[in-house]
Amino acid sequence: MKLSAPLAMTDQASSGDCSTFLASTHEWVDGVLDRLLPSLGTEPGSLHKAMRYSVFGGGKRFRPAVVRLVCRGFGGSDELAEHPAAAIELVHTYSLVHDDLPCMDDDGLRRGRPTCHVVFGDAMATLVGDALQASAFEILAGCKRREVVPELVGVLARAAGSVGMVGGQVLDIESSDGVPTAKSVRTLQAMKTAAMIEASAELGALVAGASSADAKVAARWGRSLGLCFQVVDDLLDVTSEAAELGKTPGKDAALGRGTAVRVLGFEGAQEEAQRLAQDARAAAARLGWEPNSLAGRLVSFTLNRSF
Repeated sequence: MKLSAPLAMTDQASSGDCSTFLASTHEWVDGVLDRLLPSLGTEPGSLHKAMRYSVFGGGKRFRPAVVRLVCRGFGGSDELAEHPAAAIELVHTYSLVHDDLPCMDDDGLRRGRPTCHVVFGDAMATLVGDALQASAFEILAGCKRREVVPELVGVLARAAGSVGMVGGQVLDIESSDGVPTAKSVRTLQAMKTAAMIEASAELGALVAGASSADAKVAARWGRSLGLCFQVVDDLLDVTSEAAELGKTPGKDAALGRGTAVRVLGFEGAQEEAQRLAQDARAAAARLGWEPNSLAGRLVSFTLNRSF
């Protein structure tokens, strides 16, 4: 049953602006990915078909949007943002393919349709994830601002690895074996979700030519935004239905996983999301990004999203 919305929308204009930006980013990055990924005619065709099924199966393209937004915020172009935006989306998609496997979350629905392993089998889905991860770094290595490529690779590798997304997935799996605490859930979410959104912001800043100091502030904005994103996701897992989420709702509770709602309660999780949004706004202010800038409006959009 659908409960009350997790957070009340307070700025409808912001929602519309961000929806337009996210939609345009979806179209833009899909064009980039279509150009950079192997075609269906490239052998092995079965692998590339499964890769494209997973990549072009919908999704919010939130991480590429953060790359693109921050790159623009530092005076960079969409052309500069292409390779890091595509790379971050491929790493994200690979993680979803692997998360859905029977040995992980055993989920049959992703982005509103059957998961990769349901359609192509467990072995192929495993290889799809492997290939998408490798492709991400190949694409990132082709970034047009050549002098920052080593730094970009380091940022993405750290965010995706054992102290980032993969480590967070380990903590997520292990959380079902014990009693999670607010501290353990915050650590889990910082690694599994926020690390990649933090990296998206840092990649966008670096590829635009921002200073290291400014890139780190942008990364802090991305980290707070990513934590807020995940807490809202936890709220939506309670309040939404499969048609809205594009994935199976209530899965975290069924698996006994640690979530913000589980350790803080529904109202406590709402307050946590509000606090994290304010942290993101404070980081944006340090960069001179006004509350009504696209970066500021994306924070409000994330706080109030319903999908």
